[in-house]
Formats: sequence, C-alpha cells, structure tokens
Amino acid sequence: MTAFPALSDLTIGFGHSAYRLGDEFARRNTGIRFEEFRSAADFHARIGAFDVVCVSAFWRNAPLENAGKLRFIQSVSAGIDVFGLDALRARGVQLASAKGANANAVAEHAMGLILALSRMIHTARDNQARKHWRGMIGDPAAREDEIAGKTLLIVGLGGIGGRIARFAKAFDMRVLGLKRDTSAKVENVDALFGPAELDRALGEADIVVLTCPLTAETEGLINAARLKAMKPTAHLINCARGKVVDEDALVAALRSGTIAAAGLDVTREEPLPEVSPLWTMENVLITPHTGGETAAYEKRVIDLLVDNLGRIARGEALVNQVV
Repeated sequence: MTAFPALSDLTIGFGHSAYRLGDEFARRNTGIRFEEFRSAADFHARIGAFDVVCVSAFWRNAPLENAGKLRFIQSVSAGIDVFGLDALRARGVQLASAKGANANAVAEHAMGLILALSRMIHTARDNQARKHWRGMIGDPAAREDEIAGKTLLIVGLGGIGGRIARFAKAFDMRVLGLKRDTSAKVENVDALFGPAELDRALGEADIVVLTCPLTAETEGLINAARLKAMKPTAHLINCARGKVVDEDALVAALRSGTIAAAGLDVTREEPLPEVSPLWTMENVLITPHTGGETAAYEKRVIDLLVDNLGRIARGEALVNQVV
C-alpha cells in the first residue's frame, strides 16, 4: 500500500442528500480540493476520483472496485451498518464513525418526546389544526402528567444516554440504566441493571428510552414479552434504530393498552410506509429520524473530518476509528 497522500494533494468527495458538508468544509480554508454530491448515483460515478470520502447512506451499493484511490472514509453518521467492514479492511481503507457528533441533539430530542407525550403537546397540536379548544378533564388519569418523580430507564448509556440522564436529573426524575458492566457507578444514574435484568428494569420504569446501537443482540430487543413487562401507563421512546423494537408487537401493545404511548424518531422501514397504522394512532408521536439533525451537525462532522485528516498525516490513531 502506498503512503497516504499529502493533505495538499488530496481530493475529498462529500455525499449527502441534505447536509451542506462541502459548504462547511470550504469555510475552513484548508486548500484541499473537494466535490459535493446530492445523489448517490452522481457520487458513485465519481468515486474513483477521491482519496477521502465523507458519506453515510450514499455508500450503500457503492462500487468499491472503482475506488482505486480511496484511503479513508469519514462517516457522516454514528451508525456504520452501510459499510462492508471486511471489504474495507481488505483494501486498506480506514473508516471512522461520527459517534458523538449528535449526542446532545439526540438527547435533547429524546427529552422533547418525553415532555411532549407527558404534556400531550401532540394532542394539542392536533386540536389546533381542528380549531378545537379542549375542555378541562375530570378523570385525573386522562390528564397531562408531570415527569418529576417518575422513573426513567435508559437502554444504552453511551454519550447520548449519559446526556439524557443528566437532563432527566434536572427534571427530578429517578434514572435507571441498562449497561453490560454494572460494577462502576455512572453519573446521574441512580441504579444500573445488567442485560439479564432488563425485564425487571422495564417493570420499574414509567418511561423507557432506547439509545442503544443496532446489533445482533439488540435487534428485536423490545418484543411482545418485553412490552408486557412494562407498566400499562409506561411510555416508550425510541431514538436508537427502528429494528431495536418489534414494530408489529408495538402496534399491538399500543392498541391493547399494554403500554400507554410511544414517541418514535426511528421506524423499522424509513420512510414509514403510508399504510403503517402508527401514522394514525393518537397515542403515538412520530418524528422522521430527525433527532440528530440540527443546524450544528455539519460543523461537528467537519470538525471530526479535519481532526482525523491531521491525525492521518501525523500517523496517529483516528477519532472513532472502526477500521
């Protein structure tokens, strides 16, 4: 394998349907050449021109055999499931994820979903669209609720989960966490549960937030039996990946009252098909996988890219290196 080119000799390819990564990179005045693409087809057609690419979803089905110059991929997302790791290793292509770039954004989004469901903001918005002024509710169980004093279970105590725990404590919540290693105390978490104790933890929680990665172990983690282990008054918030939840079982649980409500930023299939019953369920709040999408995202990804380019030039380990 030849040496990595000098930074001044690099050409970078940016590929994303919405994010303005090239615009943000240009503001750094690095002098490094780059091209930016808004379609996967255009990106794939030019893949042979790049030493470095900054991409996520566009990588799926990329013609790696045509990427003869490619030496480094900076993923735009924390998730790396679109990349064939073995193929990259075989070709000596390094890969780094964008883990942490969206930690604050997703944590804030999760808290937004928690508050919206508890305060019935989604219902109020529906009423606003109908120009309907809802009267006062006599049944206390049917009213808006407060989250102070409630128990929150966080499944996935990485950067996102840890930040949610910090926010939750500011709202005077009791915080539980699911973690492989329960030997060390985690800041802002009142009690830790190991994977084998998930059912017990679910039974204690008023609100369950999923922020774990999608792996072979977490796919279908929240299934029919786990939903039954939750309180009938519980809310489920999914800011992880859609396939962490058995979506058919979730629909059944929401219809039957096995759990009270769900806030979903991710779904099994995205975009969510028009035929999905989730669209019209009054006890469901859906956002279109926008938890990490804020005005600051491009800056954070380009910060990682520029840092990692410098590390490559100095022969240092990459931030969030995967391959």
